[in-house]
Amino acid sequence: MTEAPATLRHTPLHASHLALSARMVPYAGYEMPVQYTSILDEHRTVRGAVGVFDLSHMGELHLSGPEALAFARYAVVSDPGLLEPGQAQYSMLCAPDGGIIDDVIVYRVDDGYLMVCNAANHDAVLAQLESLSAHGDFDVHLADRSDETALIAPQGPRAAELLGRLTDLDLSELGNYRSVPGRVAGTECLVARTGYTGEDGFELFCAARRAQRLWDALISTGADLGLRPCGLGSRDTLRLEAGMPLYGNELDRSVNPYEANLGRVVKLEKGEFVGRAALAAVQQTGPRRRLVGLMMRDEAIARHGYPVLVDGAESGVVTSGTLSPTLGERIAMAYLPAADAAVGAEVEVVVRDRPHPAEQVKLPFYRRPKPDPA
Repeated sequence: MTEAPATLRHTPLHASHLALSARMVPYAGYEMPVQYTSILDEHRTVRGAVGVFDLSHMGELHLSGPEALAFARYAVVSDPGLLEPGQAQYSMLCAPDGGIIDDVIVYRVDDGYLMVCNAANHDAVLAQLESLSAHGDFDVHLADRSDETALIAPQGPRAAELLGRLTDLDLSELGNYRSVPGRVAGTECLVARTGYTGEDGFELFCAARRAQRLWDALISTGADLGLRPCGLGSRDTLRLEAGMPLYGNELDRSVNPYEANLGRVVKLEKGEFVGRAALAAVQQTGPRRRLVGLMMRDEAIARHGYPVLVDGAESGVVTSGTLSPTLGERIAMAYLPAADAAVGAEVEVVVRDRPHPAEQVKLPFYRRPKPDPA
């Protein structure tokens, strides 16, 4: 069902998106920019220079209190107890049957843990955490800071150069999946070296009322670096090239982490957590299906929901597909029965009622080049 424009929420940067003539679309209850110029231009900007995304629609949930860590360890499948101060961790909340409620990033911050969730799953994640808090024995304080927090993400090989012009932080000391409080363009931020594009980049969490100032500073300061504002369209093609799953495509309540090639995130050895028994059983027997990469061998483009054939019989389904702007190849991800999942194996994808050849390939499709040694 299409969301009525009158019911859609706006981020603090909505006026800027309209002023930049962005094409706005409904997304997860918000009116969000899908592109400003073209998805292709914005995608190439992130791969070659720096693009900046407004991600203020995402959810920020804060855990504090004497047993915040114990609560976090029980709520997610990873082990936040392994986090050093300032470190972040990719994780998931699962239901008791092992199905994924959402994938999240957990940051260890000065006064507890910050959990960043998808906008579309904000209510489900909050309800899960509130339920666990209400019925558990944890002395934890859960605060939903989503409305008061903005999230702006400069991403690309020149993102550090851009940010270096606006902060006194030593960004060379800020490693991947690390964060530090600091000021960017005079704005108090949590500066995190995280992202969802496959490139180097940052995610800047700041007070919503300060977002406009930060956004304007990034846009004006990055002009000579080739910066462009980028929309959700290029964010999707970038993450697909990088083999990153998207909730609603590769992940949902019917999928467990092992099927999505995310079993490495699950820490069964940490003790009891939500979904542990079901996930331990999957780990013991192996997943019944697997997420695979596909490279189309003709001009057809596979899209979400298209059937995948093995030996002429329907076997699986495409979860995401596009013409890769970086590789110039037609790429896709799909779920196949575990017995049919094998790198190098030939399959077919049904596009407009016709089967088209494809080959299973190793994920990700794209890895960013390693920096030249100094």
